[in-house]
Amino acid sequence: MFTLSSKNQWLVGSILLLAMLVTRAHITDHLLDASWAVFFLAGFYLRNVLAFGVFMAVAVAIDYVGITKFGVSDFCVSQAYVALVPAYGALFIAGRWLAGHYQGETLATLGKLVLAVVVGFAVSELISSGSFYAFSGKFAEFSVVELGKRLMKYAPHGLYVTGLYVTVGTFVHVAVSMVNRSLAHGK
Repeated sequence: MFTLSSKNQWLVGSILLLAMLVTRAHITDHLLDASWAVFFLAGFYLRNVLAFGVFMAVAVAIDYVGITKFGVSDFCVSQAYVALVPAYGALFIAGRWLAGHYQGETLATLGKLVLAVVVGFAVSELISSGSFYAFSGKFAEFSVVELGKRLMKYAPHGLYVTGLYVTVGTFVHVAVSMVNRSLAHGK
């Protein structure tokens, strides 16, 4: 099982919150929203489930401020918005699952990482897109076939963005682990 000290959990949590703020708040249009990867990585690194509530509250606050103060589109905010809680929860749980099955920087762990990201993303995408399509009031009627078409159209980009940020997090994780091992051997 992978665990961090409390001090390092605070550091990682702060970095993840900053990443979500910078990318979700549309401070720049050049960065894609890292929120899905942030929830996955928070599940992996942060042991306290209360962290999920904090990250969820920050995501909602970012959306609220962006919409009310900075003119960010409110198209995605509807009665279906509440489905983001279980959608992001799926990513957080996938990260926690990976932490529980972590075996160091091995090929087995890499395979489990890919599995956790893909399954967590798929469940999250199905919940968020499915609820938006079914309950947002933006579509005349619900059709499973149409939902499938929408998932096929939008999910690949979402998986790409999530995978991109998780890959960056993985490289940082491996680099920090290598430095820590090197420092431990140097003592």
